[in-house]
Amino acid sequence: MSTPFDPTDHPHRRVDPLSGGSVLVSPHRTKRPWQGKQETPANDARPAYDPTCYLCPGNERKGGERNPAYEGTFVFTNDFAALLPDVPDPGPDDDPLLARAGVRGTSQVICFSPRHDLTLAEFDHAGLARVVGLWVERAEALGRDWRWVQIFENKGEAMGASNPHPHGQIWALDALPTLPAAEDAHQRAWLDDHGEPLLVRYEEVERSRGERVVTATTHWTAVVPWWATWPFELLILPRRHVLRLPDLTAAERDDLATLLGRLLPTLDALFDTPFPYSMGWHGAPTGPGFRIEDDHAVHDHWQLHAHVYPPLLRSATVRKFMVGFEMLGEAQRDLTPEQAAERLRAVAP
Repeated sequence: MSTPFDPTDHPHRRVDPLSGGSVLVSPHRTKRPWQGKQETPANDARPAYDPTCYLCPGNERKGGERNPAYEGTFVFTNDFAALLPDVPDPGPDDDPLLARAGVRGTSQVICFSPRHDLTLAEFDHAGLARVVGLWVERAEALGRDWRWVQIFENKGEAMGASNPHPHGQIWALDALPTLPAAEDAHQRAWLDDHGEPLLVRYEEVERSRGERVVTATTHWTAVVPWWATWPFELLILPRRHVLRLPDLTAAERDDLATLLGRLLPTLDALFDTPFPYSMGWHGAPTGPGFRIEDDHAVHDHWQLHAHVYPPLLRSATVRKFMVGFEMLGEAQRDLTPEQAAERLRAVAP
């Protein structure tokens, strides 16, 4: 008699319906001893105001501009922007293997608070509500001119954050980047085949099963997705069919602040450290010529969502690295998404 399959012990692959990729899950490997790198956590104590910080109120930035004495949130065009609004088209190369295309856009920095010593996990509800409002306002304003508006935050040195002051970024450009383009194609195909938006259905499945849900509120659900690559990866989903951040109702925006106020401290509680991550929002494309009356006819396959990619694996000093098979084959994880969600629920403040 053959051994029955056990998803908590036997290797298997899971499909990511958003990207079309797969992840190899190897749960039996959690039993092996760990002999990897160990580090001493850095002292993260910071003052509420740092006179040397180029994001604190009233300070001079690297590009020579001086910040206003802001008391809430603050937005400015990145002094060293990755995207520029007016650049010449490079034209095609003579060799088709060396394809290229021009790109135009803008990059902004969004300061979440004048306080230098806080992270979003330490914000009160009012502070988080201001951040949500800022995301909505920027998505709406930049969406009038650019096809893709990528709002994101890199938290912590492990994720390349060059300044600990609580801040995020927005990159807006005239074309769909690779990952949103894949999400666009797969969400469209799912709607065509199944008659309902992919992530609307997925949220219903996760909420009904519960095993990967980390926290849920009236209007939002946060899960470790079935296809998670990073150990404690999260997907944040609205319960209602919503295309973009500006489409959220006042109640949904306030409730998002509630969800973040539970979810981000939960990550910090897991290893008793400010958990680094990259977090960003994906919503339906916009851009010049966009008309709200045509929206659902064109973008009904889309569902607003946020990805949270935290790299820590076993402790405050041991992180997951994408190397070897992951760089040459496909993503791989040992801890199952269900086990990760269970551990997060267990430490939720």
